[in-house]
Amino acid sequence: MPVAAHALGDVHYRKEGSGPGLVLVHGASGDAESNYAHLMPGLSDIRTVIAPDYAGSGRTFDHGGDLTLDLLAGQVAATFEGPSDLVGFSLGSAVAVTIAAQRPELVRRLVLIAGWTHLADSRLELGLRTWARLADTDPESYAAYGPLMAFSPGFVSEVGVKTLMAGDPPRGALRQIDLALRVDVRDALPKITAPTLVVGAAKDYLIPVEHSRALHAAIPGSAYAELDSGHVVLHERPEEVTRLIRNFVTNETNG
Repeated sequence: MPVAAHALGDVHYRKEGSGPGLVLVHGASGDAESNYAHLMPGLSDIRTVIAPDYAGSGRTFDHGGDLTLDLLAGQVAATFEGPSDLVGFSLGSAVAVTIAAQRPELVRRLVLIAGWTHLADSRLELGLRTWARLADTDPESYAAYGPLMAFSPGFVSEVGVKTLMAGDPPRGALRQIDLALRVDVRDALPKITAPTLVVGAAKDYLIPVEHSRALHAAIPGSAYAELDSGHVVLHERPEEVTRLIRNFVTNETNG
């Protein structure tokens, strides 16, 4: 994997394709490989696709302490090779918002998938806290909780439990989920100047779709799309997600 220099240590990332940059930011307990490897071939014909691993995932430097959005945003920003389109999924959406607000010169177009503005309700908090507790104390239940919360019932039935069961929590999963519980990007949202597409998942039981709708409402001029999917829409609806990203970054659709 290529490596980008960061003040706290190297940032490892996947890279495919040619042309203008497209940076893909993964979610908590995931990494570039698990979230985006299957999507990159459908985007690399029009963009140089860069998918970094931030602290707690892959081989990227990890100081082992509490994570912050500023730290992860700095690591991801280090992988930019110039102004680029930016996609963030789940926790990655909050990282992407932070980059777009702090470094507007880097971000041409912004796509936020299954994101949220802050810990706005008890349903969201309960889901994340249960996920964190299982990651910390009960790996077997953590592996089962993932499919229950991350995918729609129909997708779980179609694909099967054995295929979807997660393994042991990644090394940084607990701290990444802890950061998800602390996300609050409300002050950053009005600072976003890049054209933005927010994508919600109608059957999202981890981050209910109302949070994507609120994210869209808080970003001036943003466009919105909603897919019939659970939280991990990247795997449930890969062709539709790829099409939305392609069309938006090439300006083939308008908000």
